[in-house]
Amino acid sequence: MEHSEFETLVKTLCTLESVPSALKFLQMNSDSDVAEAAKSLSGQFALAEVENENRIYHVTTQLDDAGVEQEYVEHIMNEGDDIIRFVAWFFDIMFDVKNKETYAAAGKTYTQPKRS
Repeated sequence: MEHSEFETLVKTLCTLESVPSALKFLQMNSDSDVAEAAKSLSGQFALAEVENENRIYHVTTQLDDAGVEQEYVEHIMNEGDDIIRFVAWFFDIMFDVKNKETYAAAGKTYTQPKRS
């Protein structure tokens, strides 16, 4: 994918309201790699209320070294956060595009999360 196409895609995704709408848009993308990557994530998200926030999680299961299935949960963003957080996560996890690059394509400034 050309950088200009990536930039256009990211800016379009940033106009969408939710993770489900962004994921659906990605699944219908003309770039088959992007579409297939998005389709592979279908059904892997969960919403949970934690500390009075609706948090969106990516949930997967994998076999550990002992052959036992383990569930892995990764906090992606909170409901109501700017969708760029999901977009940056998607391109980082699926295509190794740094968050800073995705934010830049969207015309936004990326700030590194503080460690606790």
